[in-house]
Amino acid sequence: MNCDDFVELVTEFLEGALPEDDERRFIEHLSRCSGCESYLDQFRQTIATTGELPPEDISPDARQQLLAAFRDWQS
Repeated sequence: MNCDDFVELVTEFLEGALPEDDERRFIEHLSRCSGCESYLDQFRQTIATTGELPPEDISPDARQQLLAAFRDWQS
């Protein structure tokens, strides 16, 4: 697993939704990559700080703005 693959799987990992083989590769990569370890820590801190924002709490205008902002975004 490389760093790009790792970043793509962070949400699934935190939700406990990775297949067993992917989770093993994820953790193996994490053990050798300090950059991804920092990324995961930052992700966890962001979640802890912001909490959960249910979709119904987002105004229709804000939803449209977010969708427009990310529509053409590529990793």
